[in-house]
Amino acid sequence: MIVMLTVAVVMPRWAFADPPGPVLPAMMDADTQKMLDKGLTYLSQKQRADGSWLNSGGYGSYPQVMTSLAALAMMGNGSTPEGGKYARQVRKAMLCTLRVGEAAMEPSGRCLISGGGAEYQSMYGHGFSMLFLAQCYGVEVNADYEKRLRAVLDGAIKLTAQSQSNVGAQFKNAGGWIYTPSGGGDEGSVTVTQLQALRACRNVGLVVPQDTINRAVLYLKASQNADGGISYSFSSRGSSRPAISAAGIACFYSAGVYDQADGGEESKLVAKLVDYVKKNVHVGQSDGNYYYTHFYMAQAFYMRSGGSPQAKADWEAYYKSMVKWLKENQAPDGSWAGDGVGTTYGTAIACMILELPYGYLPIVQK
Repeated sequence: MIVMLTVAVVMPRWAFADPPGPVLPAMMDADTQKMLDKGLTYLSQKQRADGSWLNSGGYGSYPQVMTSLAALAMMGNGSTPEGGKYARQVRKAMLCTLRVGEAAMEPSGRCLISGGGAEYQSMYGHGFSMLFLAQCYGVEVNADYEKRLRAVLDGAIKLTAQSQSNVGAQFKNAGGWIYTPSGGGDEGSVTVTQLQALRACRNVGLVVPQDTINRAVLYLKASQNADGGISYSFSSRGSSRPAISAAGIACFYSAGVYDQADGGEESKLVAKLVDYVKKNVHVGQSDGNYYYTHFYMAQAFYMRSGGSPQAKADWEAYYKSMVKWLKENQAPDGSWAGDGVGTTYGTAIACMILELPYGYLPIVQK
């Protein structure tokens, strides 16, 4: 059984959240907030005049990924395109991303939101752009912005749905995504990016094909190995990957599949995945994808934390340990290195982890 995603019928509380004030949420203290403020200030200083962020490092610039992650970090601290300390930066990023999507709109009504530069693996930029624009669409924006956001997001959803692979009838036509819309293959990290983006779109009332969601959840299930982890790709199988497995927990929770529900087949599947991640992902130990892994690990543990006393304890222990590591690894200018991908990437992810106790971003709602 696939548990259906629910459509938001009222504006969620984060749409009207006040920016952080003197009363801090549980797990957050003044030193952590100060560390977060330094990171966000660094990001605000690196935004380009057109509203984008670029990156340097071994994997190229990925402008849409970097722009979306940096702006999401600012929204996670309480800012929106219309208000908050970083409203100007978020609005500029939104307009920049909208322009990219509008320029790519096809006669069929679909669009690929992907920038130039080294973004040859365009579905990453597309997925993170969808995620970011969906958060913008879900807050109070003026009528013109709302209309433009709706058009681009509808086109982006259409492209994602039509780009989904099919691993065969024997696996109930499960399907993931690969690096480009026409690639026809599947890869775990691209798949989780698309699934989270689709969830964000549906949460703000946009129409997302249920079959697309169901087939993506089936894909993650089919990619799970006997040890509980998820392989890099269903097509190529191979050993479980800690980073993809951590992302898988967040995606299962996004799709309404939990490890603490009725003890049925699906909850046991996710519980096994959680056990694998707890054994194989540790603060301070890296397989080369440290920031990526903990971007999803933090989301997963935070979303689980309301389910049981043990899940709450898992989150609290993880967050305390991660805060300590981030404090030790923050540069004097407020940035984090980011797996060799660059400081925009590392700083945006670090900030999003630190600000999780605020719960402003809908993608991490419990």
